[in-house]
Amino acid sequence: MQRILIPTDFSENAWNALTYAMQLFCNKQCTFYLLNTYTPIIPSSRFMAKMVDGERIVDAVRDSSELGLQKTVERIQKQFNNPYHQFETISSFNLLSEEVKEIVDTFNIDLVITGTKGASGIEEVFMGSNTVRIIKSVKKCPILAIPRHFNFISPTEIAFATDFNRFYTTSELAPLLEMARMFQATIRIVHVQYTIKALSELQQFNLNMLRRYLKDVEHYIHTVSELHSVSKTLEIFSKELDIHLLAMLNYQHSQMEKMTREPIVKKTAFHTQIPLLVIPEIGMEGTTTKAKTREHSFPSS
Repeated sequence: MQRILIPTDFSENAWNALTYAMQLFCNKQCTFYLLNTYTPIIPSSRFMAKMVDGERIVDAVRDSSELGLQKTVERIQKQFNNPYHQFETISSFNLLSEEVKEIVDTFNIDLVITGTKGASGIEEVFMGSNTVRIIKSVKKCPILAIPRHFNFISPTEIAFATDFNRFYTTSELAPLLEMARMFQATIRIVHVQYTIKALSELQQFNLNMLRRYLKDVEHYIHTVSELHSVSKTLEIFSKELDIHLLAMLNYQHSQMEKMTREPIVKKTAFHTQIPLLVIPEIGMEGTTTKAKTREHSFPSS
């Protein structure tokens, strides 16, 4: 059973991410953890304190959060009514990125799915500040970010952006391979170069290993020239090849890591309108450690 965390603020943007998740995993047994966080502003001045009780503000906001989650579950069950899906709700007085990180650890989450609003005032920018903070803080499971206006399409064409400078482990590639097998998808490995040149010895080795991992999945290698920026190049590549999902590995000095630095996100304006799968740097022991944790937490009967 998949354990999937979906933060929601009850907006249409968040609902769009929820409906995408329901359709993506319609044939999978899943437990969905729906999270809403709240941080009410409690008046501190003497004048305001006489008029409003701080504790009552927190209680009211918490009640509103819990009611919103209950209504969201009812709406999902009414629209999809999927016997494969179970729901747990979590209402928390905490910062979103901190709570997501804690829940991933506590419940051994397999995937975080979040909607993206984009920067304020620039609707077409792909990643908003909450999404960026989640990507930067969550290091133990992949994150799937859904653009605000994206309607579900079975991801039969998946792009995996890489520069071949890093060795990939089986545990890191597992989310990409699982997605490809679920939808019998083609994986298009895209390598963006400022100037087209032959791969180095290290890059060639990493490419060969990558192809070994993907041997059971239809895949192609695409080397493309950079246009203005890597982000813009990936956007154009995705449009031209009708890509349904873009996957990137997030590690130190990677393109994904550069894009999640706040100032650079604003300058780069990643305009892609397709879902983005961000895979964390798990390392060689990732799969083994997770398996042991699960065995300890949920012993077989």
